[in-house]
Amino acid sequence: MSKKITPYKGSELRKKQVEKMFDKISGNYDGLNRVISLGTDEKWRRKVVALVKSRKPKSILDIATGTGDLAIKMVDSEADKIVGLDLSEGMLDVGRKKIRKQNLEGRIEMIQGDSEALPFEDNSFDAITVAFGVRNFENLEKGLREIFRVLRPGGIFVILETSVPTKFPFKQGYTLYSNLVLPLVGKIFSKDQEAYSYLSKSAASFPYGAAFNNILKKTGFTNIEDKPQTFGVATIYVASK
Repeated sequence: MSKKITPYKGSELRKKQVEKMFDKISGNYDGLNRVISLGTDEKWRRKVVALVKSRKPKSILDIATGTGDLAIKMVDSEADKIVGLDLSEGMLDVGRKKIRKQNLEGRIEMIQGDSEALPFEDNSFDAITVAFGVRNFENLEKGLREIFRVLRPGGIFVILETSVPTKFPFKQGYTLYSNLVLPLVGKIFSKDQEAYSYLSKSAASFPYGAAFNNILKKTGFTNIEDKPQTFGVATIYVASK
């Protein structure tokens, strides 16, 4: 994905801009996700959780965990170690409050960290997930190599990411929605039109389907599958080490 697509103008590193952006919108993020996706993002996350749980992992790392939605959904798995990692302390703070409210502090650890320099030893996790986060990596392949490094041999890697429908009329409808509706909703509800304009532009430019499969293969992952969701507006990728 082109590094020219950034949340804000200026020479600051893209990842620092992404961190700042999510800090700014963290208070409204969960509610806006439900509105923008018409609730379908919850359905997609449940599918990710089912894929992970089917492998009965003992340790799970959720990268770009945000407010912890996916990590929280993993608590009824067999995992005795669930870690959520994110760049944005603002998002993590919201997530920690949700975890405390549900008395899950003993099950989930939320830490601030960089996906391109993961603070874990090699082969640390049985399962790694990323929901709507890989397109925000400063260096996509570097981030994927780090994920490959900390995933145990035989482990599962599941990604949920936006993609672009290819069939009429879904492709045209998606373009209209992402270019006009999404930035407007962001402006009205979060007072940060730039953030939601960036999210729609980054989604449209991110490699998806076979193109992303090839990147995963180049990084070393095997048994790669892509599963388009809701006419192709999102895709679940599954890979192994």
